[in-house]
Amino acid sequence: MMYNKLLKKESTIAIIGLGYVGLPIALAFAKKIKVIGFDISDERVKMMQNNIDPSHEIEAKEFEKCDIQFTTSLEVLKQANFFIIAVPTPIDEHNRPDLKPLLGASRSVGKVLKKGDYVVYESTVYPGCTEEDCVPVLEELSGLKFRNDFKVGYSPERINPGDKEHTITKIIKIVSGCDAESLETISNVYKIIVEPGVHKAPSIKVAEAAKIIENTQRDVNIALMNELSIIFNRLGINTYDVLEATGTKWNFLKFSPGLVGGHCIGVDPYYLTYKAEQLGYHAKVINSGRYVNDSMGFYIAKQTVKKIIAAKKNLTVSRVLVMGATFKENVTDIRNSKIADVVKEFKSFGVTVDIIDPHASSKELMHEYGFGLTEKAGTGYDAVVVAVNHKEYLPLDEKYYQKLLSEGGILVDVKGILKNKIKNLAYWSL
Repeated sequence: MMYNKLLKKESTIAIIGLGYVGLPIALAFAKKIKVIGFDISDERVKMMQNNIDPSHEIEAKEFEKCDIQFTTSLEVLKQANFFIIAVPTPIDEHNRPDLKPLLGASRSVGKVLKKGDYVVYESTVYPGCTEEDCVPVLEELSGLKFRNDFKVGYSPERINPGDKEHTITKIIKIVSGCDAESLETISNVYKIIVEPGVHKAPSIKVAEAAKIIENTQRDVNIALMNELSIIFNRLGINTYDVLEATGTKWNFLKFSPGLVGGHCIGVDPYYLTYKAEQLGYHAKVINSGRYVNDSMGFYIAKQTVKKIIAAKKNLTVSRVLVMGATFKENVTDIRNSKIADVVKEFKSFGVTVDIIDPHASSKELMHEYGFGLTEKAGTGYDAVVVAVNHKEYLPLDEKYYQKLLSEGGILVDVKGILKNKIKNLAYWSL
């Protein structure tokens, strides 16, 4: 039995894709059983072989006492019998699912798949993707028959970058399989590392759908808050004051406005709307939420520009400082960062923009978005936009921002972290 063989280290588990999702899973399993960590990037693999997490999320000590071999070799991957695929599932420039990484990983596994092996997908996809898009690739390249020769399951990732509390071992894991036998085996394998246990979904499609609506629900709720903030801005009242008051009701859902980027909430709903379109249904609420959230970067920049003009400053010589460039606080990840929209909109008005961030890589930003970081914040800015509430920014007070701003300069506090702390400066938040 696969589960017992893994426990006895007679079989090996392989994790394909060692990013934010894959590496924590690989290390968690490697503390208990034999693991192969597979990635297509030589550079990343070399870093992990030296106990360095390329994503800067995991400390070097977490690599210690782990039975793991990091590799880019398919020959090494052949030694595994249980494969977990945890590669990114991005969208293209038209907001359509980009399955290239997922299908590429499926091809790699298909080349080494043997009779009796298991393949479990963790990447976020639309319902049906595992069985309709991935399984045929596994069958074609292995020459094996799904269900008869190899088993497939789906267990959606629930990694939250920067969150040290809700880690892979601490939260309930949804699991599914292609039949009763695979469901039992996959459940037992994940129970090796997941302390609270697992939830057995009745089918792979149900598990896929469960994951995609987790992020879709958050996206729609944040979109509502963003739309309310636009309305409240026209009414001249502070959104966070309103939310504070409303939050006293026991069943009020506590969401707040902001920029929605990253590789989960800002991406996953498009997988669901894509599948809905294929089925002849146009998802109205989800698409509306996406529209609102995708436009917030431009909205923030436009509102700031209006306030610079109202302060009788010349836009063509105006300078703005944007604090924060990652997609969320306290992470290094810049994928789908909506700060890029803020910067782009400022530049379209001819405004000079400096960007600082204690966590982001200037080189990665330049490669991804065409702008880099300013080494150090200057002075005399006509506006300062606190766009990402990194822990380094939380202790900063009004005096700090007064030194950065020119006379009559505007402080824009996207997430409201400075509410009730600013007395003398011109201040605006969502």
